[in-house]
Amino acid sequence: MPAKRLRFGLKATQMNGTYAEVREAWLEADRLGFDTAWAHDHLLNFHDHARPEDEGWTILTALLTESRRIRGGLMVSANTFRHPAVLAKIATTVDVVSNGRVEVGLGAGWQEDEHRQYGLTLPPLGERMRRLDEACRILRALWTEPRATVEGTYYQVREAFHEPKPVQRPHPPLVLGTSGEKVGLRIVARHAQEWNMARGTPAEFRRLSGLLDGYCREVGRDPASVERSIQFLPEAMVGDAAALVTLAREFVAAGATHLIWSCPEPYSAAAVRRLWDAVVAPLRG
Repeated sequence: MPAKRLRFGLKATQMNGTYAEVREAWLEADRLGFDTAWAHDHLLNFHDHARPEDEGWTILTALLTESRRIRGGLMVSANTFRHPAVLAKIATTVDVVSNGRVEVGLGAGWQEDEHRQYGLTLPPLGERMRRLDEACRILRALWTEPRATVEGTYYQVREAFHEPKPVQRPHPPLVLGTSGEKVGLRIVARHAQEWNMARGTPAEFRRLSGLLDGYCREVGRDPASVERSIQFLPEAMVGDAAALVTLAREFVAAGATHLIWSCPEPYSAAAVRRLWDAVVAPLRG
């Protein structure tokens, strides 16, 4: 099998910068040649709940329409925030206005405070994972079928029109974030075009990726059809650039083909250029 081309992403979240700062970082990432850029999906700022936190899909729409070529998404949308039929409509609209550049990150949801404060239900983990599986079924059905019917335990759509269809065919890529060995990775194998891990070592990434390979084969999918990505969260962005390059190469050797870097703070075009020159450029070379 030929090696997949490495993709490089930048993550600049709303809780760590103003919209103007995030926008500056995204536009510089677009200019330099990053493949993807990511915001996140939260209702509260974790550093201090009284501090600002912009809504994810709204800010994503603005960033994708202002950028030229970069692909983008939320890493990841909380399934508990929106009915999947509503999310399908939102994602399709963003795909249309960005001319086919959205990547749909999705996770089960987890942060207790924002659910409690906003009056949103946060079911037990097992139910959240079953809901995530049903949500993926509904997204794919609405995106690809003339009239979609999915009769789930938690969500239902019945003979539902969904027009227009997304620009990307058969649909925008689903990027599922999970490290769940018994359930989460099986959902990835059934539905996702990309698996993302946010924390862990290269050895753990390799082990989970191997489990995903097996689950793909169980459902008749080619494991190579699921891209593997790793996030370098702010706590991983420590040490000098050489250490980050070394760590990234270990993840690549473990199977990662999409490396997503947290933007250095404070967000700025200069910060993105430093990351590109010191870390991304040596890896691309």
